[in-house]
Amino acid sequence: MVEAVRRDVARNDDVLGRPRLSGPVDEALLAVPRHLFVPDELQLLAYENRALPIGLGQTISQPTIVALMTDLLELAPTDTVLEVGTGSGYQAAVLATVLPQGYVHTIEIVTDLALSARKRLVRLGYDNVKVHTGDGYRGRPEHAPFAGIMVTAAAERVPQALIDQLRPGGRLVMPLGPQGDTQWLTVLEKLPDGVLTRRVVLPVRFVPLTGEVEGR
Repeated sequence: MVEAVRRDVARNDDVLGRPRLSGPVDEALLAVPRHLFVPDELQLLAYENRALPIGLGQTISQPTIVALMTDLLELAPTDTVLEVGTGSGYQAAVLATVLPQGYVHTIEIVTDLALSARKRLVRLGYDNVKVHTGDGYRGRPEHAPFAGIMVTAAAERVPQALIDQLRPGGRLVMPLGPQGDTQWLTVLEKLPDGVLTRRVVLPVRFVPLTGEVEGR
């Protein structure tokens, strides 16, 4: 799996501006046991470089996308980050491994998924992750500001609450675009003066971001 991801990254070196993943992200892909984050009946497929269903209409992302989204955040080991869309917890585990002295807050709106991900991450020893059940559109203002915010579901616009919770110098990575049409993995960076820059990096396909304030 990791070799396939490395080949994908090398073919798309313009995304990162270099032909390989950062060392911490590459090592995290090697370290996190992806087969423990997919349903039992799909474990034989866990190390293929593809998205897989995890139930309740949700998926675990393709490893290449997990790697690129993590690397695009350009995190330091002590950073605190927010993930919106916990799913099975795999992306949170990768982030936690990249942040050995940092912390991951992750939000899941589907209660059953949040409960199972929380149990899984505790069982596997990821003690620098906190799984919250709630509306990702609202973020976690009580834990802000965040050095990085990752949204693992697509919306037509970036929720303002998440922009507000990103610290100056921080990055937000998420897919933007309507369902049924092209979505684009997008990186927003908040400059020290609060101005946002935006870079579109890759066409992708994600499940929709849902929440109480969706569409407002």
